[in-house]
Amino acid sequence: MAEWLAQQNLATIGVIASLIAGLSTGIGAIPIFFTKNVSEKVLTTMLGFAAGVMLAATSFSLVIPAIEKGGGGITGATITLLGIILGGLFLDFIDRHLPHFHTVAGMEGTSKSLSRIWLFIIAITIHNFPEGLAVGAGFGDFDYSNGFALTIGIAIHNLPEGMAVALALTTEKASPYRAFFVALLTGLVEPIGAIIGLVMTQLARPILPLMLAFAAGAMLFVISDEMIPETHRRGAHRIATFGVIIGFAVMMVLDTVI
Repeated sequence: MAEWLAQQNLATIGVIASLIAGLSTGIGAIPIFFTKNVSEKVLTTMLGFAAGVMLAATSFSLVIPAIEKGGGGITGATITLLGIILGGLFLDFIDRHLPHFHTVAGMEGTSKSLSRIWLFIIAITIHNFPEGLAVGAGFGDFDYSNGFALTIGIAIHNLPEGMAVALALTTEKASPYRAFFVALLTGLVEPIGAIIGLVMTQLARPILPLMLAFAAGAMLFVISDEMIPETHRRGAHRIATFGVIIGFAVMMVLDTVI
């Protein structure tokens, strides 16, 4: 398997992996064709699980490799710290200036002229971009184990997210078909992020640790700013917390064995 991978084009593998992860959003939205009545506790637990998976993927597949590839010790930690801060600031800037709508925070950004559904779509796109960037950076040093671990973690995370997106769209009067295709399409922004991550790390290999940390900071921003608040707003924060713990533990095991 390792020999076969070594013979393949890195960009092709990275884009296909991110595409698979992105398509999981559409797979998660499939139940919308059968029911719109998903228990709040079930959805909250699933979203908490997704947040835990993403938190573990960020920790074990982005932060730790960034420190190691940055030289370890104080040098690796400093590079990683800088990247995390830059990634968080980047997402904060986008979040503040690009008009979008969050189910928790409501309207954000500088314009309110778009329809509420389009504002919601933009929000999910902002959310998904760092995930694609993370996959691209994960494969950036021909580190297939790390790249595939990130792909699996993001794919698992996208399943409940796809359901949540589709359900939220139906509350905005979207049909099940439209809700499904919107959920599917928002996941397809991930290959774009993957291409950017791959190109940047291949053009300037020394910045790979910084790129990994940058993706980590962006994903941490999403987890804290949107995912965890979304689980707590539903009135079942305790079960959501256990969902986060279980998701973190599952992804930790997967990251170890892959």
